[in-house]
Amino acid sequence: MGFIYSLATLLLVTAMVEPSFSVLVKQPPLILKYHNGDLLKGNITVNLIWYGYFTPIQRSIIVDFIQSLNYLKAPQPSAAAWWLTTAKYKGGAAALLVGKQILDEKYSLGKYLKNPHIRALGNKPGQVNSVNVVLTAKDVAVEGFCMRCGTHGSTRTRFAYAWVGNSEAQCPGQCAWPFHQPIYGPQTPPLVAPNGDVGVDGMIINLATVLAGAVTNPFNNGYFQGPASAPLEAVSACTGVFGSGAYPGYPGRVLVDKITGASYNAHGVNGRKYLLPAMWDPQTSSCSTLV
Repeated sequence: MGFIYSLATLLLVTAMVEPSFSVLVKQPPLILKYHNGDLLKGNITVNLIWYGYFTPIQRSIIVDFIQSLNYLKAPQPSAAAWWLTTAKYKGGAAALLVGKQILDEKYSLGKYLKNPHIRALGNKPGQVNSVNVVLTAKDVAVEGFCMRCGTHGSTRTRFAYAWVGNSEAQCPGQCAWPFHQPIYGPQTPPLVAPNGDVGVDGMIINLATVLAGAVTNPFNNGYFQGPASAPLEAVSACTGVFGSGAYPGYPGRVLVDKITGASYNAHGVNGRKYLLPAMWDPQTSSCSTLV
């Protein structure tokens, strides 16, 4: 079973009311129900399968992000503080450790991958207490890409896997927002990507989403709301929110680097900065942001 995310596609709802009065509707609290299944906890190895060509700098941005999730010495707000929200979910905290990295720069399965290809790639290397992440380059088309920006799932042998694609050349308005103008909704100016790479900085947002989902709902019976076939999970339940005051088409108030003008909300290792999406906090039943 795989879970899909389109992080930048926002639904805009217009309410028609009589001009003489307005009605305030109190929204019910957002609740992700726990379905009594296993969560990933303890030391979890993240193996990276680089499918297609990524530059060394692009790979370092993503590896640094994963390492940042356990780097408690970073200035606040930090990527590690963001990840600690997952420890509030039943089952305890998961510490993500970068494991094996496999380079497939010769496109062994071609430049168009179907879902079975993603599962096959995600099953190598298969091991307990791990998440195998398939990262596809900007010139690789994936079945359903742009309708979804990333997925996670598990095999019959209960190995967790995930996929995230580089959307720079295919659908940045859907999968790299807010670093690119959205394909739908208000056409607000895009934010400046913190690492200077719209495609890879967009991948960080989607990678953060699938990793949080893989830890809190790895086998389709953890935390989620809605149908199991299309669940709202830890981060996908908070789509489009990056800072306080967010609303459809506006990511919220975030920090801006005075030198580069880049937008971010989290510090990481090696001086890195990232823009991370809001995550549902089970203690407050709300989408929690770093700023």
